[in-house]
Amino acid sequence: MNNSRSILILVLMITVLSGFATVMGITSDDGPGQYEYTSIRGDDITIYGKGIYQHMSADVAIQGIAQDYVTLFIGIPLLLIGSFFFVKNSIKGQLLLSGTLMYFLVTSLFYTAMGMYNSLFLCYVLLLCLSFFAFMLTFSSFEPVNIGKLFCSQRLLQYAGIFLVLNSLMVASLWLSIIVPPLLDGSVYPEQLQHYTTLIVQGFDLGLLLPTAIVSGVLAVKKNSYGYLFTTIYLIFLSILMAALTSKIIFMANAGENVIPVIFIMPTICLISVAFSAAILKRVDPGRLSEETHSCAH
Repeated sequence: MNNSRSILILVLMITVLSGFATVMGITSDDGPGQYEYTSIRGDDITIYGKGIYQHMSADVAIQGIAQDYVTLFIGIPLLLIGSFFFVKNSIKGQLLLSGTLMYFLVTSLFYTAMGMYNSLFLCYVLLLCLSFFAFMLTFSSFEPVNIGKLFCSQRLLQYAGIFLVLNSLMVASLWLSIIVPPLLDGSVYPEQLQHYTTLIVQGFDLGLLLPTAIVSGVLAVKKNSYGYLFTTIYLIFLSILMAALTSKIIFMANAGENVIPVIFIMPTICLISVAFSAAILKRVDPGRLSEETHSCAH
């Protein structure tokens, strides 16, 4: 953990910038309010019309605010807790910090790419830069020769790997059900595209996040030590992300949107992710690094 000082500085900068961005997202309300807008594709879109997200569609803007609450009250505290234990040379703290930084990296990536241009653009860009390097430094601090020795329960990690694969396939199927039908019937553009340039969430999920989860899960099932590491970090990230998605669903329901059946699916995935993350971290045993034989039960 030779990079701990640099990582701590990066984390503190991320904390300040994220705190500022989320508070702005939650509290800003200047603007004319909701209005109708006709997109380049001829679709009538209801624009939110207030605050930082005033040029976003109304349903997406409230999701951004919902995620701001989760980032502020769950993401940032976990970031600070992970950093505290990381600087104390805790492997569990390093895992928690890695997963939480992955959440900040992905969140800032989505905000930079999907959020309609606003006064926080450079803040999103800086957060993307800081979280990328903080994540890479934290992740690279794991010693490759010792990774496999850290995890006591291989069977638990195999089950977690299966969960990641199944969950990823389910989400991929959901996104493809949005993308493929318009391609087949010739309309090309899904309704969910609204007035945006492309399907950012679906694109990044299908091209980056879901393949990462599947590869991590498969490696864990195959009892690969890197699979154990990737699966643990991804599950921590997924726990926070699913909490954000659950918050978005609650906000949408409050706005009168139909949230059946996702109101049941997303919290369930969140709880499973949290349960797996907690169980794996509980069974991480740094003491095994000094043992010649592994005595933990699988």
